[in-house]
Amino acid sequence: MAKGHRSTTSQRKESRKNEIQYIKELETRTQEFDLKNNKTNFFRDLPISNATLKGLQEASFIKLTEIQKDSIPVSLKGDDVLGAAKTGSGKTLAFLVPILEKLYRERWTEFDGLGALVISPTRELAMQIYEVLTKIGAHTTFSAGLVIGGKDVKFELERISRINILIGTPGRILQHMDQAVGLNTNNLQMLVLDEADRCLDMGFKKTLDAIVGNLPPSRQTLLFSATQSQSLADLARLSLTNYKTVGNSEAKNGTNGLENEISTPETLQQCYIEVELAEKLDTLFSFIKTHLKNKMIVFLSSSKQVHFVYETFRKLQPGISLMHLHGRQKQKARTETLDKFSRAQQVCLIATDVVARGIDFPAVDWVIQVDCPEDVDTYIHRVGRCARYGKEGKSLIMLTTQEQEGFLKRLKSKNIEPNKLTIKQSKKKSIRQQLQSLLFQDPELKYLGQKAFISYIRSIYIQKDKEVFKFDEIPTEEFANSLGLPGAPKIKIKGMKAIERAKTLKNSSRQLLSLSKVEDDGETLKEEPKKVRTKYDKMFERKNQTILSEHYMTVTKAAADENEDEDFMVIKRHGHQLDEKDLPELIAPTSRRAQRKALSKKASLSSKNNPSKMVFDDDGNAHPIYELEDEEDFEKRGSAQRQKKEFLSKESATMAEVDTEDKNLAKQKKQEKKRRQLELMRREMEASMAEEHSEDDNIGEPVAYVGTGHLSDDMDEDNYESDNDPHPRKRQRVDYKHDSESHTDTNDIIEVEEPQTLEDLESLTSRLISN
Repeated sequence: MAKGHRSTTSQRKESRKNEIQYIKELETRTQEFDLKNNKTNFFRDLPISNATLKGLQEASFIKLTEIQKDSIPVSLKGDDVLGAAKTGSGKTLAFLVPILEKLYRERWTEFDGLGALVISPTRELAMQIYEVLTKIGAHTTFSAGLVIGGKDVKFELERISRINILIGTPGRILQHMDQAVGLNTNNLQMLVLDEADRCLDMGFKKTLDAIVGNLPPSRQTLLFSATQSQSLADLARLSLTNYKTVGNSEAKNGTNGLENEISTPETLQQCYIEVELAEKLDTLFSFIKTHLKNKMIVFLSSSKQVHFVYETFRKLQPGISLMHLHGRQKQKARTETLDKFSRAQQVCLIATDVVARGIDFPAVDWVIQVDCPEDVDTYIHRVGRCARYGKEGKSLIMLTTQEQEGFLKRLKSKNIEPNKLTIKQSKKKSIRQQLQSLLFQDPELKYLGQKAFISYIRSIYIQKDKEVFKFDEIPTEEFANSLGLPGAPKIKIKGMKAIERAKTLKNSSRQLLSLSKVEDDGETLKEEPKKVRTKYDKMFERKNQTILSEHYMTVTKAAADENEDEDFMVIKRHGHQLDEKDLPELIAPTSRRAQRKALSKKASLSSKNNPSKMVFDDDGNAHPIYELEDEEDFEKRGSAQRQKKEFLSKESATMAEVDTEDKNLAKQKKQEKKRRQLELMRREMEASMAEEHSEDDNIGEPVAYVGTGHLSDDMDEDNYESDNDPHPRKRQRVDYKHDSESHTDTNDIIEVEEPQTLEDLESLTSRLISN
């Protein structure tokens, strides 16, 4: 046993020694790698470990892309990287491979704490990065974790202390830094910001500053995006001083600065059309109807618009599967939608910019931008959902007359010149009347339409580029009519400071906000006890759930503002005089007749004329239930006498056909009745003969053959008198003759004439019984 133990220990020492020697060889190859004459085209040519290389091969990652070829050798040398490349160029592997190699060369274990931190602006992008990491790191011994909003916080807190690579969104990462006891970031080796320009904007500024404040300054930092910001203030916040810029722009400019932004992929066909704001929904519906066998993404500016367009188009049924995705959905619904859309082939996804960055959807044919993006960077990220990894794709943006000149100028400054397309009027279909009909029938759809209208107007108001987005020139009435609304809703615009504050609160963690309030108002909270909130309080505090809740909040707020001493009816309008003579008399009726009239809805409407009820046809046009024809249309069809003759002749022919059918039906009923009677008599006759046969022991019992023995032959129409026969045959009495000569000892057979009527059959039956 002791010898075996010594052998195992020696083997472990030998394996550790070999591993250390192998790591030294990798470090030597990395330092000797020539960055200027970099001609590597495959992952196997890079100085990376066998475990990482095996995971890449099993995940079918063999050949390097441009950004991977330029950034991975620089990252392996330990330098900070500011990387920019076209959308769909493989930036995810450009920072995941250096993370695995860094931790492998440091011989990282679960007891060393957190080694790498990857921050993503959206949940969907974080989940995609985690899935790629699990594929290429299958043969490594590192633990990885995903922390995003919408998941169980307690489940993550229990396991986050044993995680080596942490991937998540800024709000949830900061929450774990404040709450998780076992999360140790003192030994962090690498910080990665995917879509760095989005992470560095105003929405995540405070959250990201708080995260960076908890990290050691000696780390390695990697920033990747399709569009990068070269702001010195942003880079200084991340402690980037001696960094290297990689990407296609470096080869073009020959410098370490990004003088020109990265353009879109060459395989992407970019187009634009000039459409008025009131015609955008008609154009979008017509486009979907003419591209039913494609996979497309439709981008709108707000979640309210996405919800409204999805619900209305779902009822109009364009002929293709519809999905929607926005930031206000539950995490489970967002994940299921992403999975379904990735596996589908012919589908339309209506979404906001929550899926505009970094998400890799396979085989997207079209990207349609109904609302103009806020800047060129957003445009580049949106169109980057198609034409990925060298595949072909198409994009279409709808620009109004006010937006066209300014936005095309900004696209041209980034070397992007989309082609102009014209709309075929024969293919275009208007859905305005159908939308009006839907909103008239469904109040919730009308409520969604109002919210979509308000959210779009506010999105235009908060845009910084006033040369492109002209708030004063928006045709509000026409836009409201295009949504099916009877008029433009009233809008209350907040100040820019309030909007920026709301944007900051939206991207921050709710629990962190509550903790900050406790720290700021700790003394007051200690003095005043916390109020207990029941489930009913939470229910009535919800907003934008249904129409009733919004109205309830308005009514209760108005009732709370009024004083109890005020009268029941208060005049809110001022500046005019009311004459008491003009006011109606509010006196209850005294007579019984007046009381019945007041209580009866029918009687009260008789004096005011009945209201005209409207119905909608298939095209969405409104018509009264009883609609009279115009005199001109009546005279176009001819004179009154002629129309009268035509009507009478037509009705006569119809009556003749109906009369014939009625006669045939009556005839069939009579025949059926006769069949039932005959069948009943035959059953009675057979029953009586069976009784006689059982009582009589004689062999030579007389037998009578009636008819042919087949009921269908016996009931032939020739055997009965026709109901329409003008000369009916006289009934003949049948003489029953008994031929004694034909009567033999062996067979007593009675020969009779075939009965023609029921009376003949009855007489035959009685004769047989008597014999």
